[in-house]
Amino acid sequence: MRIRTKVQPEVLGLLALGLDSDDGHRRVTQADGALVIGGTEETHGHLQQTLAKVTEALGRKGKRIRDASVDELSDLIRQSHE
Repeated sequence: MRIRTKVQPEVLGLLALGLDSDDGHRRVTQADGALVIGGTEETHGHLQQTLAKVTEALGRKGKRIRDASVDELSDLIRQSHE
């Protein structure tokens, strides 16, 4: 008999994709533990702002993206849009 244990998800980083661009530009922003790819200039900027707010909030707690839980990141991303 094999006993299954519940595996806790581990955050390795954040990936943000903007899929609304057809202008031929390749927009890529790389940060510690995060990658923003694609999108129009406006969408890419919005994703960058969200990432900045999340990393700032984590920094105030002395954490990096990799140190945060899935739930904590989800909450911070949600809060960044309020």
